Formats: sequence, structure tokens, C-alpha cells
Amino acid sequence: MAELTLGLEGTTAWPAEFAERYRKAGYWVDQTFGEALREWAQRSGDATAVVCGERRWSYRELDQRVDRLAAGLQQLGIQTKQRVVVQLPNCAEWFVVCFALFRVGAIPLMALPAHRLAEIGYFCQHSEAVAYVIADKVGSFDYRNLAAEVKAVAPTLEHVLVVGEAGPFTALAEVDAEPSEFPTLDPAEVALFQLSGGSTGVPKLIARTHDDYLYSVRASAEICKLDASSVYLCVLPMAHNFPMSSPGTLGTLAAGGTVVLAPQPSPDVAFPLIAREGVTITGMVPPLALLWLDAAANRKAELSSLKQILVGGAPFGAYTARRVQPELGCQLQQVYGMAEGLVNYTRLDDAAELICHTQGRPISPLDEVRIVDDEDNDVPLGELGHLITRGPYTIRGYYRAAEHNQRAFTSDGFYRTGDLARLNATGYVSVEGRAKDQINRGGEKVAAEEIEQHLLNHPAIHDVALVGLPDRFLGERTCAVIVSNGVNINRREVLQFLRSRGLAEYKLPDRVEIVESLPKTGVGKINKRLLREQLSAGRVPA
Repeated sequence: MAELTLGLEGTTAWPAEFAERYRKAGYWVDQTFGEALREWAQRSGDATAVVCGERRWSYRELDQRVDRLAAGLQQLGIQTKQRVVVQLPNCAEWFVVCFALFRVGAIPLMALPAHRLAEIGYFCQHSEAVAYVIADKVGSFDYRNLAAEVKAVAPTLEHVLVVGEAGPFTALAEVDAEPSEFPTLDPAEVALFQLSGGSTGVPKLIARTHDDYLYSVRASAEICKLDASSVYLCVLPMAHNFPMSSPGTLGTLAAGGTVVLAPQPSPDVAFPLIAREGVTITGMVPPLALLWLDAAANRKAELSSLKQILVGGAPFGAYTARRVQPELGCQLQQVYGMAEGLVNYTRLDDAAELICHTQGRPISPLDEVRIVDDEDNDVPLGELGHLITRGPYTIRGYYRAAEHNQRAFTSDGFYRTGDLARLNATGYVSVEGRAKDQINRGGEKVAAEEIEQHLLNHPAIHDVALVGLPDRFLGERTCAVIVSNGVNINRREVLQFLRSRGLAEYKLPDRVEIVESLPKTGVGKINKRLLREQLSAGRVPA
């Protein structure tokens, strides 16, 4: 019997009985993102949808821009189910590009501005992308040079579309045509690809459907009580799942509110935007929350409109969580979620104890969350174990990753999150760490294996272990512990080598130690637990 797919080879569908259950519950409403934007534009018309610098677009204008770009993409030959890698900074064009792709049935892959050749080349190869959308430059980095490198390794890539000066490629502004007929799409099929924070090298691709992702967006907006008066400040990279959908920019648009885009998250940039635009809600990772808390003491007047702040992406300590209301003057909501699906929120009317000490409870009554031991047996309530989950917006398999899916999902469809957590009697989750070999550096997930494999290609490196060490600001910092081949090597050379291999800056080790040997377990594996203990205690292994 052929495996059920989401209308695209290499994807995994929900079993029919689960899909029917989610539809009967009213969670999947048979609407695509292109149709949703049309509905939002008809409802909100001339209300402001997006603020980007001095540009202010209404819902109607956004919808019209999407129509024209969608028609232009059709003229380029972009077709239903073709994949397009989108790598843009926080800018209004991101909405136009993504919704235009939704409208023609092409599938955007949400790359991050920090990604470089190692990641973008892989995304284009693995997804067989036909187009790549970039900005011309951000700061001193020229994405057109990156695009030239990507084209050399991605044989299916036909178009590079550029926001700004196109250079040798095609200016996005020129991809414009009078709207005509757009295809009729199945909401149960793939809408977009998100990226995993995986522990096994480059990110896995996560196929999200119109049905499941729109449910997550709408339910998140309802839980966070967004409405037409809501003004959401997007300070994190907008292609991240958290600022995109929890409730994020899409939740704000679904509620009829206004999205304000911040080019940078620093207080000096964000605080004036909050004051100017009357921002009511924003979301961030714990290191940024700390930075804002430290900056807020003398700038409270700029924050007077702010009603709530969502913090997620990494554990947020109870001591710091308690500082939010008195120092920022707004309500804290903790968020624990993942691009694979499951999202938990503390509720606005929760007791302070729950808000400060847990990461909330799931969006949906049909989210199934279990805490299990190493043999997948449920542990007693309140005990620590592995969190596994399935539900109406949690995927059943990564894209084109059949072998990995055997390990990442149980036989009955539960996703192994890799998180160690406890569950209380009311269904609230407290996350205490990772079981996977993954480092959470300020909300950016660094897969140790990926960095180690790159470093082992250096001729002076015999062995290496990348570990995360506690850090007050980032939560964890990365440390590469290297055994050399007898040739001298230092941190500068290590970073230069990794940059030459096209790695994102956030993946570069914060610290490098050169040692004679690495501690091993009884079966000869590197003992990373002991290594972390030694480094945290200030002892460098011999």
C-alpha cells in the first residue's frame, strides 16, 4: 500500500482517521493562505497591515501587490508545487513574495538571513528549488555573491530574484504582471517548508500544509487575544517559525492587526518603534529579553503602549521571568514550540507561578503530549522524561528523510522532540533540557555533529567535540575542544576555516580549546557530559 503524502513526493500525511477528526473539530477549515489573505483584505481593507520603515501598506494594497507578483511569477514559469528558497531580512517584500508563492501554489522554503553556502546550497539541492529570492545587500554582506556560489552547486536553480539592485540577476520589482487566473489548490497539501533545529547536521525540511499551519496561526492569535487594535513588532528574523506564527506576523494579520518590522532587535532600534507605532505585543528569545530588561530602566516612557511580550526559543529562568512585568510594564507569556508543530503558551490569565515556572500548555485540545522513558513507557506524572507529541499541526515526517523519520517518530506517529520535560496535573509543560546533541545558543539551534564534521576536514585536526556551556546571556555558548595532529592551530584559524566552508556566523564556536585527548566512555565514545563538567569547572582536559 502506497504511503500517504501531502501531494508531494517525500512527504508524509496524517492518517485519514486523524485528518477527519481534525476537520470535524473545526481545526482544518479547507482554506489556503492565498485565500486567507484575500479574506483578510476584504475584511480589513484600508487598515494598515504592514509598517516597514517609512512604508505603510494597507491590507488591500498588500493583497494587490501579491496578485501582481503572483502573475509575474507565473510568467516566469514558476508552477504549482515547485520549490523556491526565500532568504530575506525583515522587510515588507517578504510578505509579498511568500503570499504570491502561496497564491500560485509554489512552495517557499523559509531560509534565514544568517544562512550561507553550506545551508543554502543544501536547501536548493535537496528541495530541487527552481528559484532563490534574496536582498541585494544587508550591512556589508552581498547576497548576490552568495547567489552566484549557490547557482554553481544547484543545477535545478533557474531564477535568482533580488530585492534591490539585481546585478547579474532579476530584480523582484520587474516580476510584475496583470493578475489573471490562479490555480485551485488543495489546502491539505504543502504550503511551505520550515527548518528543523536538528541535531544531525544541516536542518531537515518540515513540510507544513495550509490546513495545519493556518490552524496554528489562528489558534495562537486567539490564545494571545489579538484583534484589530493589536500592533505586533517583529524583532526576530521573520522567517523563523516563532515570529512567523506564534502568534507572530501571520497571527496578527489573521486578527486584523498591524505588523511593524524592526530591522534590528536592539533597544535603540526597537524602543523608538514601539513608541512611534504604539506597539502592543512582541516576541523574543531569552537573551534579547535580558537585553531589553537591562535597557528599560531609563526608557519606560517609550514602552507605555506595550501590553504583552512572548518569550520562547529557549528556557527562560523564573528569576528573569519575574522581572518582566515590573520592569517592562507588560504581561509575560512563555512559549514553547517547534517548527515541527507543537506550540504551548502560558495563558494571559494564568497565575504568576505558572507563567514564571512553566512553558505553558498546548494550543489544541487534540494535541497529545506524553512524557516517556527511554523505552517509550509513560513516566509517572511530574517526573522528567522525553517529550513526544502528535496532533493537528504536528508533522508526521520530515521531507525526503525516510531513514531519519524511523528514529524521529514512533510507529504510531508521535514526534520525538528531543526535549526533556515534566508535565503537571493541568497539562502544563516544564522543559528542562535536550536529549539530542544540539546546542541552543540564544534561540539559534547549533547541531554539534554538523560543526564537528566540518572541523574534521581540517588537516590539522585529529578529533573534535563541540559542546554547549552555560551562559547567562545566551543560555549556552559553544566550545570546540580539538585534538590536533601535532600541528599548531588556534581559534582564529578555526573560525577562518569554518567561514571558508560557508557556515553561518552563529554556528562558529565561541570558544576553542586545544587538548591532547578527549574523555571517552566505556565503549570508546566521546564523553561529552564529562567534558562539559570539566570545562564548566574551569578544568581543561589534558
